[in-house]
Amino acid sequence: MSRRKKKPLPTTPVRVTIESLNHEGRGVGRVDGKTVFVAGALPGEEVEFTYSAIHRNFDEGDAVNIITASPERVAPRCPHFSVCGGCAMQHLAPDAQIAYKQKVLLDDFRHIGKVQPQEVLPPLRGPHWGYRRKARLGVKYVPKKGKVLVGFRERSSPFLAELTRCEVLHPSVGERIEALGAMIGTLSVRDKIAQIEVAVDDTQTALALRNLVELSDEDKARFKAFAIEHNIHIYLQPGGADSLQPLWPEQIQLRYVLDNYDVSFGFKPGDFTQVNTDINRQMIDRAIAMLELTPEDRVLDLFCGLGNFTLPLARRCREVVGVEGETKLVERARVNATENQLGNVQFHAADLAGDLEHSPWWKQGFDKVLLDPPRLGAQETLAHIARMKVGRIVYVSCNPATLARDAGILVNEYGYRLVQAGVMDMFPHTAHVESIALFVRGKK
Repeated sequence: MSRRKKKPLPTTPVRVTIESLNHEGRGVGRVDGKTVFVAGALPGEEVEFTYSAIHRNFDEGDAVNIITASPERVAPRCPHFSVCGGCAMQHLAPDAQIAYKQKVLLDDFRHIGKVQPQEVLPPLRGPHWGYRRKARLGVKYVPKKGKVLVGFRERSSPFLAELTRCEVLHPSVGERIEALGAMIGTLSVRDKIAQIEVAVDDTQTALALRNLVELSDEDKARFKAFAIEHNIHIYLQPGGADSLQPLWPEQIQLRYVLDNYDVSFGFKPGDFTQVNTDINRQMIDRAIAMLELTPEDRVLDLFCGLGNFTLPLARRCREVVGVEGETKLVERARVNATENQLGNVQFHAADLAGDLEHSPWWKQGFDKVLLDPPRLGAQETLAHIARMKVGRIVYVSCNPATLARDAGILVNEYGYRLVQAGVMDMFPHTAHVESIALFVRGKK
């Protein structure tokens, strides 16, 4: 059976008026009654765009000419913005970006959760450039270009963008993108490096390379020379996560410090840590203030990772129990607690989508709960928490839609009030919305 050939996309630019932004930061307009999502377009603008994809219920396109510009439009700082998919909103003024993200959060509360916060918190803001300390970069040798590309994928494309620099990555990496690609291009295995994990702590930069084959001694020497020249630490990962080993120097310890709580955290490049150090510190301060801790409180920290919230919480209350699904992060968290001489902390590995109420650590009860789940949210844990009748829940979210869903459950099914909520600018120039919310049990 022959496959039906796709019709070629129209090449003539089409004019459209942009009505709003969608949750990916693309302009939303209508052409002949059909919705079109236009990258690079802003609300209120009249633009010309070319189609990038046509679907049954909607189309996609890229703005090629701004006929009437929004007053909130700014010139993108990055020369690769129109091609690279790493950022979606550099053309929108920073104040307008955060207002958009706050609107996304409040709209999701209203439409998905059927709830509204009693107080909208002022957004947490930080540096707009060079803020990103964690990233996964693609690596690809392209024979037709005669070079190795390093960076993020193109917009709506599986291909890597050809970058010379990245304005949102920490400068220790963002200013060396081209040099890194050039160095990899000199290797005998230049087509066998799949990706690079970037991890920057308070003082050091580490790159973990996913090498699909073992490197020769000569290739290792080239990497080491590059690392020494640019003051970058290099790891190699020829297999799974357990194969990660330092190349140079032979002993590496990445670490970040929270001065307000006199705690520090050791981590490895593949561990989950927040990408934005400045916002992370503000976020922890806000979460702890919202919990209104007392010296007698026993606090549960679910999805605790390597203890980012758990250890600071332990400085402010009687006891904290951190629970995480990934065993290696739990092991790292326990080491961090020991190194910080915190004896009032427990860490446990558990399936947080399962039945938690039969766990010995759960049966002792808690006064307050902090949740920091992945994008899927924490729906499976809410009934367990509600039966425990904790007084305050602080929920940190990387997905406003699942936060709104879970807020609706806590408020409409379990009798909590959504007292406060607001956004945090963890990822400037992207459409990613990080937020935090406070739920208090019972009527006011």
